[in-house]
Amino acid sequence: MHSGKGSKNAVKSWTALFPALLFIGLIILFPIGYTAYISLTNMNIFNWFDFRIIGFGNYRRALFVFNSGFLRALVVTVLWTALNMVFQLAIAFVMASLLNVRKLRLRRVYKTVLMFPWAMPGYVSILLWRHGMFNAQFGLVNQWLYTLGMEPRRWLADDFSAFVICMVVNLWLALPFMIMIMDGALQSLDKSYYESALIDGAGWFTRSVRLTIPAIRPIIAPAVIITLFTTFKQFDVIYLMTKQIGARTGANIHTVLTYAYESAFVTRNYGYSSAVSISIFVMLIGFSVLVAFLRRRGQKA
Repeated sequence: MHSGKGSKNAVKSWTALFPALLFIGLIILFPIGYTAYISLTNMNIFNWFDFRIIGFGNYRRALFVFNSGFLRALVVTVLWTALNMVFQLAIAFVMASLLNVRKLRLRRVYKTVLMFPWAMPGYVSILLWRHGMFNAQFGLVNQWLYTLGMEPRRWLADDFSAFVICMVVNLWLALPFMIMIMDGALQSLDKSYYESALIDGAGWFTRSVRLTIPAIRPIIAPAVIITLFTTFKQFDVIYLMTKQIGARTGANIHTVLTYAYESAFVTRNYGYSSAVSISIFVMLIGFSVLVAFLRRRGQKA
């Protein structure tokens, strides 16, 4: 009797969940599965309807042929992610520490101003940086150089300078979030935590390394992980600053996402682009599992 009632409840539960499961399947699982299928074919703009399965040829080309461009884009993406995270954490920590200086006047005003870049639409902010600051003819930076008697530069035409500028723009966009998280973490610390260190004459750097950073690490860890994934998947900054169709600057820097986009919508090689996309997906899943494992291991320790 009890078993029959349990079966009916299970049927009712699955019936109630079916629309949600169907929606998830159509919106998430089907596109992933179809992309994986296309990645095993030679689909491109010339054989849209008569493509054929070629196995793992697209994956071999992407992962084992350096001249294909994907491995170079992967190296650039790892470098992009690492540098952005290092600068974000360092600058955000210093800024949040300054905001928590005792007797700091206009503290709320500073915090409000620092939130402006985060509140503005990213598309608008990026194009303001590109055309307002670094435009070859009318950009503010070149106007300053001209005033100082120096030759204007095409800042976004060179790979190195374009990479640095894109990183500056990304930091400008992302820092407010990290500063806000750091500020909240610092405010949650008990001030008496530092009393013995102050008595011993420990300076700001010593207190930060030995006391503050270990104390706020568990609080900011989720935000760091989210930002890490977001930075790795960054598309809009580099694309809008250098790769926008019809407005290319000449710089040849790619992250894995701009590379996948160009493979799909510029060269129209859909099979290869799908293989790149699935490779990125597997990397992110693998990295997620690694992060979860390390966090679990750290909690047990």
